[in-house]
Amino acid sequence: MLNAGSALGKGLGPLLISRHPHSIPHPASSIALPGINTTANLLFSFAYPEAKNKEFMIFSAIEDAVLSGQTDLGVIIHENRFTYQQRGLHKVVDLGEYWEQKMQVPIPLGGIVIKRSIDLSTAITVDKLIRKSLDHAFANYPLITNYVKQHSQSMSEDVMRQHIDLYVNDYSLDLGTSGKSAIETLYGVFLSTGSYTRYTGELFL
Repeated sequence: MLNAGSALGKGLGPLLISRHPHSIPHPASSIALPGINTTANLLFSFAYPEAKNKEFMIFSAIEDAVLSGQTDLGVIIHENRFTYQQRGLHKVVDLGEYWEQKMQVPIPLGGIVIKRSIDLSTAITVDKLIRKSLDHAFANYPLITNYVKQHSQSMSEDVMRQHIDLYVNDYSLDLGTSGKSAIETLYGVFLSTGSYTRYTGELFL
């Protein structure tokens, strides 16, 4: 994993939502999740290990699935955490907040990895270029470029800025010791949830 380019921090986890206020998940509840191999699924399973009635779909379809009654509850990520209330949906629990309370580390949501077959000098160069790009973006923020707008899935500029403010932070520039510790903690929980092969080498560049 590279040192630059990660999404990691506090108060930015996936949200479990429902159509009705004060809903409580139970083992029979149907849950819409954004992919089986996602941090959102891992965090939901960490908080609700007995819930097995899962349906996996693209993250942008989950709000509609909950609203239509296709599923009882849904786990939303990305910009949906800024829009779900406007559609009359209700937060059941912040799964990132639950993780932080239980594990006492920030929540890792994404990162950039590089194949080990690529030579170390190239990997270091890529890491430095990503850091340089982020430094440039930080220096010019809150400017929203046309490139960002083109890839924003029709978000308003206000939602774009909320998204950036939440997910891009000092950990994005450099994981540091606390960021690496958080990722190792999440990796340990991942291994404990199924029959996965433990990787015994160094996780980071």
